[in-house]
Amino acid sequence: MLKVKELIKDFGKVRIIDSVEFEVKADEIVSLVGPNGAGKTTLVNLISGHILPTSGKIEFLDRNITFASPYKRIEMGVARNFQITNLFSDSSILDNVRTCLFSVYGKIKRGFLPANHYRAITQEAIDILDLFGISEKKELLPPSLSEGDKKILDTAMAFALKSKFILLDEPTSGVATGDKFKVMDTIVSAIRREKMACMIIEHDMDIVSDYSDRVLVLSEGEIIADGKPEQVMEQDNVKEILFGVRA
Repeated sequence: MLKVKELIKDFGKVRIIDSVEFEVKADEIVSLVGPNGAGKTTLVNLISGHILPTSGKIEFLDRNITFASPYKRIEMGVARNFQITNLFSDSSILDNVRTCLFSVYGKIKRGFLPANHYRAITQEAIDILDLFGISEKKELLPPSLSEGDKKILDTAMAFALKSKFILLDEPTSGVATGDKFKVMDTIVSAIRREKMACMIIEHDMDIVSDYSDRVLVLSEGEIIADGKPEQVMEQDNVKEILFGVRA
């Protein structure tokens, strides 16, 4: 589904991403891990189109999207959330999701009637909130939600953009320790049910181990390991880079 080939990103004379190559298959959940400064955020910004590469290629569904705009990538099915949630704080939870659907269906550009007039879109928004387990809170405003529910809503909004591939940037950051697995259970269950592909950028190794099909380890801009979580975490170089444990 997603193919990254010989991707390089330089900022001036500093190389942040160095000849990175990997693939994410349809229905696959891949985690990207690495120490601070490894280049994880830069790589995600390259995939989502928020910055452009120095060289290399990014393909999605066999189409070259290397220099496509973020909007074009969203239109094709590449969506992302952010470590800090981006919600419409003065609109209800239902309207946050409805706004994404209005965008997909071209209602915002044209100007539209009151939101409740669009019954099919409203029902679709409720169905999405049902899928993510927060439909009973649809009339609430985002500031009243727990950090975990804000993360779930943020992901539901990305889902509402008709995503085929979703980038989740630290989906449990700021979430209470006791809630993080509930949040991930909800998000991953929805992703698996809809057979989407996903890349999770995460520092919590328990989350990575429990919810990933594969793990990519990024260090100093290079992929140094790629495989199943239990295999990757046993590699000596990975233990040293992630945990400071030397063989």
